Amino acid sequence: MSHDLLRTLRPLLAAEASAEAHASGADSADLEQAVWLRLLELLDVQGPPADPERWLRSAVRSEVRRSRRTTRLEHPYGAEPADEAAPGPEGLALRAARHRALRDAVRRLPGRCPRLVEALLSPRDLTYREIAGELGISQGSLGPERSRCLGCLRRLLAPEVAAYGARG
Repeated sequence: MSHDLLRTLRPLLAAEASAEAHASGADSADLEQAVWLRLLELLDVQGPPADPERWLRSAVRSEVRRSRRTTRLEHPYGAEPADEAAPGPEGLALRAARHRALRDAVRRLPGRCPRLVEALLSPRDLTYREIAGELGISQGSLGPERSRCLGCLRRLLAPEVAAYGARG
């Protein structure tokens, strides 16, 4: 990537990501990193965009939409389906089985994903800064790393999710 292009786009990206993050509830550092990654991928495939500023604004908005879609699909850990609000023995057994399946899948994740997901699931409710410090990585890389790890976890849990859906 040209240093001139980087120097030109950095303040614009910071401003756009900050404005969009504030309006959407996303993290501006995560937005910035995702857009830089998209730019690197674009440069690798087809070279620099014809209108870098326009491309950047569009990429930021696209990442915000992606973030909103992902947020809508995510559910907080511990949130149980409504039919298990006051579970009997069967509901407790099913919940325990789901928790075991989750913990087993987390242990099978590659690289530092198990430690990252355990930190995210921690009852201490750690901040991104605290998690990054525990893992020894930059806070800005935590969002993309989290996305990769959760994608792996989703794939590992797909059979359990399908089996649970078939029972319900």
